[in-house]
Amino acid sequence: MPTSPMIARATSGYLGADEILQSSHPAIAALAQELRGQHANDPDFARAAFEWVRDEVAHSFDVQDSRVTLTATEVLDQRVGLCYAKSHLLVALLRNQGIPAGLCYQRLGGPAEGYVVHGLVALHLDGDWHRQDPRGNKPGVDAQFSLGVERLAWPVDETRGELDYQVIYESPAAEVVDALRMADDILRCALPAELPVSSSRCQT
Repeated sequence: MPTSPMIARATSGYLGADEILQSSHPAIAALAQELRGQHANDPDFARAAFEWVRDEVAHSFDVQDSRVTLTATEVLDQRVGLCYAKSHLLVALLRNQGIPAGLCYQRLGGPAEGYVVHGLVALHLDGDWHRQDPRGNKPGVDAQFSLGVERLAWPVDETRGELDYQVIYESPAAEVVDALRMADDILRCALPAELPVSSSRCQT
């Protein structure tokens, strides 16, 4: 878990749609309803949605796919994306079925190789927020759905300057959106190295 409590608005703020988190789009709704039909209760549905995005959408770097995806529907249609894009799809699926969900971020790396912002999802169940990492597994990475002890791809190492941003964003961070919108080859995209530490307050 983060060393400090997560900072969030009222859960109602994490249920809406926007131009990227397209939770009301018919294609998003169709997949969400298909998964809900197989998993009636919220924790089982949330796990199924997480595993679908983790396993059925390839991570761009893992498969060396240069296509740029940003919105939830782009990710669903093209079945590829970075951690940020995959998180946008998972949030949209969860919100479609009434589970509050938002975006959160880590700064990973170190002084020698530099830092990069990594995207996660936080969902609200059983009275608390739980972070999940749908980026996709590979040798050395084993992220799992968990409502207890976190099973993220990478826990931060504060001795290297890594950190967990505490805010749960209602909409994607502007730095992430700008980086993806300016890219024409995701494998050569300049990803954000950090977010403003005004990430100590809620974003809209």
